[in-house]
Amino acid sequence: MTFTIKKIKKQITDNPIILYMKGSPTLPNCGFSAKAAHILSACSNKHFTYIDVLVNPDIRTELPKIAGWPTFPQLWIDGNLIGGCDIIIDLYRTGELQNLINKTLAKHNIKDL
Repeated sequence: MTFTIKKIKKQITDNPIILYMKGSPTLPNCGFSAKAAHILSACSNKHFTYIDVLVNPDIRTELPKIAGWPTFPQLWIDGNLIGGCDIIIDLYRTGELQNLINKTLAKHNIKDL
C-alpha cells in the first residue's frame, strides 16, 4: 500500500464527514465543488473536513482508484462514499443528507460550537 493510499484511508477514517473538492468551501475552484460545499455547510453547521485535491495531486490521482468514483467533489460520511455533486443535491432535496449527517454527528458526539 502506497503512502498516499494510507494517507487517504487515514483521512477517511479520522474524519466522520469529509469532502474531497477542488478548492475550499470559502474559495471553491469549480461549480460542482461550490454547490457541494454550500449544501454540506448548511446541513452540518460546518462540522466537516475538506481536502483540496488541486493542492494534493497525489490524492487527486489515487482517490478515484480507491473510491471507484472518477470525479470530484467526493463526499465521504462515516467511512462510506456518498457520491458527488448530483447525489449530494438529490439527498439534500429529499432530506436524507440532513438525516445522515445528524446521525453521524450524534454518533461521534459532535455538537454545535
